[in-house]
Amino acid sequence: MDTENNKGMTLVEGKEFGGERALFATHDLNLVNCTFHVGESALKCCGNINAEGCRFEGKYPYWHVDGFRCVNCEFTAGARAALWYSRNMVMRDCRVDAPKMFREMENLDIERVTIPDAQETLWSCRGIRLRDVEVKNADYVFFHCSDIDIDGYRQDGNYSFQYCRNVVIRNAVINSKDAFWETENVTVYDSEINGEYLGWHSRNLRLVRCKINGTQPLCYAENLVMEDCEMGDQCDLSFEDSALQATVKTAIVSVKNPRTGSLHALNIGEVITDRNILAPADCKITTDF
Repeated sequence: MDTENNKGMTLVEGKEFGGERALFATHDLNLVNCTFHVGESALKCCGNINAEGCRFEGKYPYWHVDGFRCVNCEFTAGARAALWYSRNMVMRDCRVDAPKMFREMENLDIERVTIPDAQETLWSCRGIRLRDVEVKNADYVFFHCSDIDIDGYRQDGNYSFQYCRNVVIRNAVINSKDAFWETENVTVYDSEINGEYLGWHSRNLRLVRCKINGTQPLCYAENLVMEDCEMGDQCDLSFEDSALQATVKTAIVSVKNPRTGSLHALNIGEVITDRNILAPADCKITTDF
């Protein structure tokens, strides 16, 4: 227990709560090994709440909360939509089985957390820090979010990071079709991204030492940058209508109608340019052989 951070707080230990609004509008609580049974809005409109070793079974426990910390806690499937409209949250070593977590939130610090059912999780949030987080069944994760810092991340789920702004990702494995659509100012380092239609309509997407695989990647992109990346054997019809500066260490199956910029690859199986290429139609393409 972090006694230093819990000074001045009221200790509530080993208690069980149920029903609606069990601790509504309370402040400065240190909850240790407590259980919140089926009910709603247990900690709604609270502030400065520490929860350690607690179990949440009811819906909407943390709504409109300012300042809270969850350590070694469990959110069961019944605790759906648990954290909405709140800010200044720290979460460590938790398991989250509930879907639709984290909506309309600000300043989230999440570390060593597993979310096996992450459908519609992390929507419209700002100021997000993730370390060593794994999400599964994560369709539409990170929808309309901004100011994101991620290191150590694994994701299985489609349509991720759509409409996001100001994102830095390191050491990730992202299995997602339609990832990074309509994003702006995203940089991904030393990561693996698998799935078709990567990064369509993105602006200022930068991939550094990344491995990507999937059909029709990185089309309709503006100011796309790739540095020492690898492209897998499903990467056909790449870069259509894109403006790019790219260096690729591997062969590319095919490239179609890149709009402008430069591309260097180990080899390219087929370069397709036809009457539909957009102006200025001056992309410089070179290969090692």
